[in-house]
Amino acid sequence: MAARSLWAVRRRVQHLLASSAASDARGCPHPFSTATQSTAGEDCGSEDPTDELGPSLAERALKLKAVRLEKEVQDLTVRYQRAVADGENIRRRTQRCVEDAKIFGIQSFCKDLVEVADILEKTTECISEEAELGDQKLTLEKIFRGLSLLEAKLKSVFAKHGLEKMTPIGDKYDPHEHELLCHVPAGVGVQPGTVALVRQDGYKLHGRTIRLARVEVAVESQRRL
Repeated sequence: MAARSLWAVRRRVQHLLASSAASDARGCPHPFSTATQSTAGEDCGSEDPTDELGPSLAERALKLKAVRLEKEVQDLTVRYQRAVADGENIRRRTQRCVEDAKIFGIQSFCKDLVEVADILEKTTECISEEAELGDQKLTLEKIFRGLSLLEAKLKSVFAKHGLEKMTPIGDKYDPHEHELLCHVPAGVGVQPGTVALVRQDGYKLHGRTIRLARVEVAVESQRRL
């Protein structure tokens, strides 16, 4: 709008200059005389209000738009800060839950093992009392009963928590489940490449091997000529 007004003023000035030159040539009154200036002033004055009104409205619209955009920026900034804070809180809670799971994940298993420890403690107390009386037979019987009860309780605890004992006698050798100690000649009814003897049982937890079974594997015996 301002450029358009400036262009109009320039055209007016050029027109006045051209009229002045023509008047000088014809001996006409100078266009910049009092009357001419008055007329020109009136003409320019008639265009000024419109030209001044245009930039004023444009500036006001730009200011309103700038204020609106600034409010939107502030609102988005606040939302972003809240989202970052919420994300950080979630991360901290998740990390705390993971740490608690690592520490207390075996809480149920330990609680069941405490019962096994109680059985072992009571058996030990009974053995000590009987040993003082000198009845060795009765002492041995109580030891056997206590150990049998202890074994049964352990098996129950293991089964409850998905802990399974592997007894791979006769199974085909598997390096993912068995630790080979040595090879032995295959006896009668024993297939070569199978487990002939288990030195130490292996264990699985929910189907995953946590301890390899230590085994001896049968191989075909070589015949001497």
